[in-house]
Parts: sequence; C-alpha cells; structure tokens
Amino acid sequence: MRRFLTFTCLGDRLAATLDDAPGTTGLLVVSGGNEVRSGAHRGMARLAADIAQAGYPVFRFDRRGVGDSDGENGGFETSGDDIAAAIAAFRSACPTLRRIISFGNCDAATSLLLHRPDGVDAMVLSNIWAIEAVDDMPPPAAIKARYLERLKDPKTWLRLVSGAIDLKKLASGLAKLIRPAQASTLELRLANAMANGSCPAHILLSRGDMTAIAFADAWQGEAFAKARQSGLYRVTTLDSASHSFASDADYAVLKSTLLESLGGA
Repeated sequence: MRRFLTFTCLGDRLAATLDDAPGTTGLLVVSGGNEVRSGAHRGMARLAADIAQAGYPVFRFDRRGVGDSDGENGGFETSGDDIAAAIAAFRSACPTLRRIISFGNCDAATSLLLHRPDGVDAMVLSNIWAIEAVDDMPPPAAIKARYLERLKDPKTWLRLVSGAIDLKKLASGLAKLIRPAQASTLELRLANAMANGSCPAHILLSRGDMTAIAFADAWQGEAFAKARQSGLYRVTTLDSASHSFASDADYAVLKSTLLESLGGA
C-alpha cells in the first residue's frame, strides 16, 4: 500500500511517500540534486513499488524547499537535518522497523557520507558527487576518459587532420590534464568522512558517467587510502553511461543490489 504523509524538519513541513510492506528492514531513499521524491521519469516511485512488493517498506521524501515540501532549499550541504527527520518519521510510520538501509545517488550519496545520520545500518551509494567546479570544464578524470576513448576511434584522427576538431578547446582540455593533481576540498571532506565512518556501503559507479568517473579517480588517490583499507566499502562498476539507471539492465542491477543489502543480516 502506498501512503502519502508529512513530517516536520526544524519547523518546516516536508512531504513523504511510504510504500508499506511487512518487513522489519526498510529502505530510505534520499533524492539528489533538486529531484523530487518520485525520481527522474518516476524511477524512484517504480523502485519503491518493486522493493515493497519484495516485502520491504520504502520511505521517500522531498527535502526542504524541493517538490511538495516547505522551507528553503539549501542543497546537499544542509540536508543532514532533513535526513535525520526523515529517519524518525520512517520509524514512526513503521514502528516494527529494526534496520534501515539508505540509498542515495549523486549528491544524495555525498549527503549521506558527509552527514553520517544516526539510525542507518547500511548504505547503497551511486555515482557519488565529488566535483568542486572551478571553471566550466569537466573534471580532469572525465576529460582523460573521454579523450582516451575518442583516440581509439580512427575517425577522430581524420577529424583532427581535416580541422574539424576545435584545437583551442582541445588545448584547454589537455592543459587541465597536465595540471598537478590535488584533491579538492570536497574530496578531502568525503575521504575524511569515509575513513572515520562506521556504516558499510555498497558503491555503484557507471563507467561512462562523468560524476562517477570523477569519484572513481578520486577514490584511487592517496586521500582515500584509509577509507579503502577500512573494509567498509564495496565498489561495483556498471558498464553504462547512465547517471540515473535509466536502462532496464542498469535498473535491474540497482534493484538487485538494494535487495541484497536489505536482506543482509
């Protein structure tokens, strides 16, 4: 059964949807960006229905200033209170809950890592946002991945010789690649939060997604060494360029990963 309800966060009324089920482990979906709780193309509404049908209740909500919720939208940086209030509302609506698994994509994953909300037993995090833009160029890891892929195509060399490729733009991209690699402030904050966290997480990364490429590159850096060695994080890479699990194959991987986490002891 799908129910619509509201709860409060620091005096603001927030809108939520509960797909009820008898299980004592539930899924809390945290939306990324300014996405409403139904998700892109109602993807999260579909996911909630499927997970609930498997026996696990699912709670989705609009954070302050997004969708049907009141208040001011402060982005992922200020969403810690929203997540904490949602956890309390989820437990109130489903008093038999013993465990909560939280799912977040993009900066929702970043929110869960940075804010480390109490009451979450495990997480599934996808395409984690770790980009701190300083110009209008993509992050170096994404530029590198794109150039390497294009250089494998003979048509790229023909376009270069014929002048079809913008050499100024190419030079700008290459210049960014040869700058000294330094972890951004956001990357360092994520690395510290993950190194000092205690909540296990299964990380899903789409191989061709710019956001995922940037995080994957940062994850292999020295800043994340302690997090990698902690044993808390399992990383799975999907052969996909989708940021939001749009294809049936990507959706199936996301669903199975969530069901695996929900069914864990």
